[in-house]
Amino acid sequence: MPKRLKINTLLKGDLCGQEVCARGWVRTKRDSKSVSFINLNDGSNQMGIQIIVDTDIENYEAILHLNTGAAIEAVGKLVDSPGKGQKFEIHADQIHIYGNAPGESYPLQKKGHSLEYLREIAYLRPRTNTLGCVFRIRNGLAHAIHQFFQDRGFIYVHAPVITASDAEGSGEMFQVTTLDLKNPPATEKGALDYSQDFFGKPVFLTVSGQLEAEIFALALSDVYTFGPTFRAENSNTSRHLAEFWMIEPEISFCDLDDMTVMTEEFLKYLLHYCLEHYREDLEFLQKFYNKKLIATLEGIVQSTFKKITYSEAVDVLQKSGKSFEFPVQWGADLQSEHERFLTEQHFKCPVVVVDYPKDIKAFYMRQNDDGRTVAAMDVLFPKLGEIIGGSQREERYDSLLERIHAMEMNEKEYWWYLNLRRFGTVPHSGFGLGFERLVQFATGMDNIRDVIPFPRVPKHAEF
Repeated sequence: MPKRLKINTLLKGDLCGQEVCARGWVRTKRDSKSVSFINLNDGSNQMGIQIIVDTDIENYEAILHLNTGAAIEAVGKLVDSPGKGQKFEIHADQIHIYGNAPGESYPLQKKGHSLEYLREIAYLRPRTNTLGCVFRIRNGLAHAIHQFFQDRGFIYVHAPVITASDAEGSGEMFQVTTLDLKNPPATEKGALDYSQDFFGKPVFLTVSGQLEAEIFALALSDVYTFGPTFRAENSNTSRHLAEFWMIEPEISFCDLDDMTVMTEEFLKYLLHYCLEHYREDLEFLQKFYNKKLIATLEGIVQSTFKKITYSEAVDVLQKSGKSFEFPVQWGADLQSEHERFLTEQHFKCPVVVVDYPKDIKAFYMRQNDDGRTVAAMDVLFPKLGEIIGGSQREERYDSLLERIHAMEMNEKEYWWYLNLRRFGTVPHSGFGLGFERLVQFATGMDNIRDVIPFPRVPKHAEF
């Protein structure tokens, strides 16, 4: 028995003329008087491979009853295919049936299904052409992220999922507790007695691994985290998830200018990797979902990002003559409509906006000398808006403490973060990239729920 090989490996043709073994799931089956044609897919590519089964095979009667979704093994000779759209096929000598599927009651029939319906059967949707393409690209982008940082000497740090600190200061966090919610313990003053909880104090699912990454950056120089993060934000939109993955590098001895150069290099590297290694999947998604997908990705890779200040962006928007839903004024955060105007209509390229008003940014961002702005940065993409947000971190103890007080935060909760500024502080910078936003852009999918295996959104935590 030959060793089982993935279909994408077989289609390279190196083993043409030899006996091979493929295993996977039946996408389609067509029978004639003398032969059956099976399209077999194992998830390694979009097209699958055609299996030719002659009627004289030992278990042909059972093969006739195979349905879409059945799991089989095909052993036979890999040969040139005379059919259109494929170079090779397998002429089967043996077909082993692992498990059949129930015909008409199988949820994935040989027809088009809406993405909304597929979300309801998330345990089967990876078998579809669309979601197979999306999740192969997601896998490839994850690999490219690690490769980018590892090739540059970064160290991968695993930030905690359970934390006592609100890195963003937003308060939109999921609480973790082992207390009996039906009969919670109370203090003498009637407050919830967290001393009886598992950790002895309130803890939450993390919104960011940034603060912990800074600890390691101030020891190992260049680090990155890549893990799940959580926001208890009641946003039931096509752009938001309650659970998502974040890439967060932290770089010591790095200022805002250095980091903006790196973010451009980083994004271009990822999209180039996608174009180079997942062309078949991109072509499928372009055909059915976004007619300009490949051209859009190539345009980003070939472009030069435009760098402007927040104040310059506001000036451009105010002089545009456009009637925006959200009024443009200095001190207000830029909305998606503003970001898309800058990238799609005015500059017609990705835009890096720097030096935002300090009052709309987080406490840890370095204050600029003007007293009004901080060394913050957003990278804006056409059709998407913000894809990366980052800043140079405030490395000065007194300035950081002043900011914590100004924002009425509890200084005691950030004692260790402040101490990093006392014990060998250095200029350092970092950014966050929402992985699902990147996958959504790279695949051309409209809804972020279609680029994560099991979306977590308000009132929905299935599978």
